[in-house]
Amino acid sequence: MKQTNLDTTPLFSTVQLGPYTLKNRIVMPPLTRSRSTQSGDIPNDLMANYYEQRATAGFMVTEGTQIEPRGQGYAWTPGIYSQEQIEGWKKVTKAVHAKDSIIFAQLWHVGRVSHTSLQPNNAQPVAPSAIAANNVKVFIETTSGGGVLADPSEPRVLSTEEVSELVQMYAQAARNALEAGFDGVELHCANGYLVNQFMSEHTNQRDDQYGGSLANRLRFLKEVVAAVSDVVGSDRMGVRFAPLFASTDETRVYLGLVESNPHHTYIEAVKILEKAGIAYLSIAEADWDNAPDLPKDFYQAVRAEFSGRIIYAGKYTVSKALKVLSKGYGDLFAFGRPFIANPDLPERIANNWPLNSADPITMYGGTEVGYIDYPYYQK
Repeated sequence: MKQTNLDTTPLFSTVQLGPYTLKNRIVMPPLTRSRSTQSGDIPNDLMANYYEQRATAGFMVTEGTQIEPRGQGYAWTPGIYSQEQIEGWKKVTKAVHAKDSIIFAQLWHVGRVSHTSLQPNNAQPVAPSAIAANNVKVFIETTSGGGVLADPSEPRVLSTEEVSELVQMYAQAARNALEAGFDGVELHCANGYLVNQFMSEHTNQRDDQYGGSLANRLRFLKEVVAAVSDVVGSDRMGVRFAPLFASTDETRVYLGLVESNPHHTYIEAVKILEKAGIAYLSIAEADWDNAPDLPKDFYQAVRAEFSGRIIYAGKYTVSKALKVLSKGYGDLFAFGRPFIANPDLPERIANNWPLNSADPITMYGGTEVGYIDYPYYQK
């Protein structure tokens, strides 16, 4: 993200998000970094330092955090289902709150995007239907400077009873998040993971109440939102989607699972969230080179149907954020890679200071190198 001499003042106005008054409109989005303590996938002091450094963001969401052991698809990602993990997350929330920032936990289940080596007893991953994920790799082992990649394993079909049990697992993860001191939770319903797999006609071929019609495919989303809302309150929760409308790059299809009518699919999903009264909707746009933009009518329809706050992310620049804000389509804007490399990102944006570049080699796994050692700007 290049800095230019722009009037960034609009990004530094306060904004209400549920019960919270945010100090600016700059968001640190979920960013998988695979630094948890092993064994047990436990958040640690290093992670607390990392989040504390970036707490000048108006709003923060943790990296994807698996709600149960089967929900893991990448090595060393943290969980939020054991007491040890809850205690680890308390270090993070305490550090962030000391800097007067707001942080939500992102509740995550990868579904079919996993490998038997990451599953309890080396079992098959679970999914709405027994359809393997293509065109994606998972880290089955993480080391400093990279890791071991593998194709996802063939999943097994969840029974109807197991689907209901998963709804309650999300609710329990939300309780754990509150115990850990989080201000709220975000449901990861994007990027081809479990909730997205239920939503998609490509990955959901069930013949029970969770499959078939669009209303049935959205049932799991609706039930999880309701169950989590009962725990944390609808005004302290958000949902993340990653709608994809078109792509000439077939290797990217798994990310958004392009539907035959993506506009209709996602607007119907947004209507469910509006009825539930959640605090915000986070939309991750396609972020690879030459990725298609979201259609203008989609931006407009989302705003028309959803009265809560809307967060946009996906290779956003300050210029694009200001443009989308001025049009009224979005309220907050997330900057992923820039936040990895710039712990003082809001101050750099405010002053049009140059940005550090993120080192891809230290992105996943490893030590403090490429994690908490990026320099602050020196005048």
